[in-house]
Amino acid sequence: MTLEVRLAHPDEHVDAGRVTAAAYEEFVRPEDDAWREYLERIADVAERADRTDILVALEDGRILGSATLELDGRTEAEDGPLGPSEAHIRMLGVDPGARKRGVGRALMNACEDRARDAGRTHMTLHTTERMRDAQRMYEHLGYVRGADRTFPDGFVLMSYAKDLG
Repeated sequence: MTLEVRLAHPDEHVDAGRVTAAAYEEFVRPEDDAWREYLERIADVAERADRTDILVALEDGRILGSATLELDGRTEAEDGPLGPSEAHIRMLGVDPGARKRGVGRALMNACEDRARDAGRTHMTLHTTERMRDAQRMYEHLGYVRGADRTFPDGFVLMSYAKDLG
C-alpha cells in the first residue's frame, strides 16, 4: 500500500466527511439522537476547514481516512482557545473497509509532525468508551489517559495526551 497523507483540498471535503462519518456510524445506537447529529457535524468538513487543518490519507487518489487538527482554531468555539504549546486532534476516522492497514496511525503521525512543525509540544485528543480500537492505538502511540470529561447527560469523553518534545 502506498499511502499519502496531506492537507485536504477543498474539492475533497465532501469525500473526507463521508469517510469520517462512515467510520463513526458503527458507534451510533438507535436511541442516540445526539450521535446522529454528531455524524452530520463530522461529515461537514468544509464548515471547519477554514479554522482547522484537515488531513486526509489517500491510496491511489481514494480517501481512506481523515483527521481534524486544531492548532490555532477550534472546531467548537465553546472549547476555548488552545494554549501556545497545545494542539488537539478531532474526528479521526478511517473507512471501515481500510482498517487494520495503518491508516489511522499514519494520520496520527502526520498530525503530530504538523503540530511539531508549528512549534507545539503537547497534543491532546478525546475518544469514547465505545471506541476501543482507537484507545489501543492511542496508547500504543504513547498517549496517556487524563481526566474524563462527563457531560450532564452522563456521556463520557476520555482524555488522552502526549508530549511531542
